[in-house]
Amino acid sequence: MSVEIEIKAWVQNFDGLKKKLDALGEYRGSFKKSDAYWYPKAPVPATCSLPPTGLRVRKEKDTAPTGAASRAVHVTYKVKEMRDSMEINNEKEFVVSAAGVFEDLLACLGLEKRDCKKKKGLSYQIDGITAELLELPGLGSFIELEILSADDKNETVAAARSRLYKLLAELGIPETAIESRYYTEMLRSIHK
Repeated sequence: MSVEIEIKAWVQNFDGLKKKLDALGEYRGSFKKSDAYWYPKAPVPATCSLPPTGLRVRKEKDTAPTGAASRAVHVTYKVKEMRDSMEINNEKEFVVSAAGVFEDLLACLGLEKRDCKKKKGLSYQIDGITAELLELPGLGSFIELEILSADDKNETVAAARSRLYKLLAELGIPETAIESRYYTEMLRSIHK
């Protein structure tokens, strides 16, 4: 089981923050992610065990610092929880070789695509924390700081929170810049 403990914050100066990340962390490469979220068509049967966040199909292109590129399609479902402006995600993920065929299967199973988002950015490792500096069309620039954990016990989350907030401060980002809403929620609110 993999539990993501993460915070995200708005970024006012993308280039300035990139310079800080270059100095503090190990550059892991760039990425482009295109996400589509699939949900059961209404009404949802009582036997449906798909989380309310739906099933995410992510088409991802990563480019390593060497310039080598890789592509993958990840299917993810997760149980999300917000604690003290941090996302705690119990995530299940697998890879498929053909996104279109898999999405056809989802439609045949009675699911429909409702939410989509795109991200592009840069990835760093800093003392066991993944830091992604990214842009989301329609929203703006963000920094995501994430720790992978084996559990979501209160003491584990508290320790991760301390490390994440410490790095946020080192990067010069005030806690007031932390965004607790999910990206899909934010995108829905501007597309009403």
